[in-house]
Amino acid sequence: MSRTMTAVLLGLVCAGGLLAAAGKLEIYWIDAEGGAATLIVSPSGESILVDTANRTPDDRDARRIFAAAQHAGLQRIDILLTTHFHSDHIGGMAALAKLIPIGMYMDHGESVEIARPQVAAAYKTYVEQSAGKRRILKAGDTIPLKGVDIDVIMSAGQAIPKALQGAGAPNAACADFKPHGEEPDPDNDQSVGFVLRFGKFRFIDMGDLTWNYEQKLVSPVNLIGTVDLFQTTHHGLDRSNSPQFVWAIQPKVVVMNDGPHKGGPPSVFETLRRSPGLEDIWQVHLALDTPKEINTGEHMIANLGTSAECKGNWLEVSVDPDGRYTLINQRNGYSKAYESKR
Repeated sequence: MSRTMTAVLLGLVCAGGLLAAAGKLEIYWIDAEGGAATLIVSPSGESILVDTANRTPDDRDARRIFAAAQHAGLQRIDILLTTHFHSDHIGGMAALAKLIPIGMYMDHGESVEIARPQVAAAYKTYVEQSAGKRRILKAGDTIPLKGVDIDVIMSAGQAIPKALQGAGAPNAACADFKPHGEEPDPDNDQSVGFVLRFGKFRFIDMGDLTWNYEQKLVSPVNLIGTVDLFQTTHHGLDRSNSPQFVWAIQPKVVVMNDGPHKGGPPSVFETLRRSPGLEDIWQVHLALDTPKEINTGEHMIANLGTSAECKGNWLEVSVDPDGRYTLINQRNGYSKAYESKR
């Protein structure tokens, strides 16, 4: 073998092992102007992308996801998990697949909104693109991503039948639960929700699961336990994020994947700030329809202006094997470290 060929092969091996050598878990919240796209890179270098945000004429969100993937050193997305089939969670999929290979597709099963032409068209595209590489998830399943443990706790409207290890305590807050009316967009409640574990660290993402369905996981007992990091459900809207749910999981840190005009009403901020043990809230966007003083501090917000002004900064968390984790704001370089609860 020539010296040149040997050098090339060594370079490829080293590039593929950079993340594994670092031994850290990385999560990126990609700005999608109120859509959803969360990129997770395990210590092994394998990746899972949760949702692909919006479809836009200029493929803005697909390009932003690709930029984060390049920053993370990825050559492909190993798993694409689509929590549900709404346009702000699946819209960028086709454009993204032209930029980077996608290995496997996971979801909750057929959309329950096929009668809506826009949803039906997006779902048809998804079925065609995922053909031969699709896995339908059920509550209780695990998602194979080397270096971390991922438990599916909700899918297709069904919750896990028994508590996760260390969970199962009664939830006293359930006595004050007040149900919401019927959900107008029922595929929200088909959302795949999961808990990711890396050593002591625990992260939860519930897609757009709404208020009434959250209770399946925390009432009358808390089937989840507590977590270190919570991605607010449904972009931080008050159609989700009930006190009974948030106060049961007791996050130390919250990331709100909101947009300038989507998510972050005062009532959700109040619920979060009253959660036992909460230290900080980070936001992908300043919520422009909420008084500025109710938003979190500007140093923990990735994007401050309108969509037209937005540069698409992301938030990132880097998690060490010992459970220490650091949140980083791409916009200003501000970072803060935390310790896992366990």
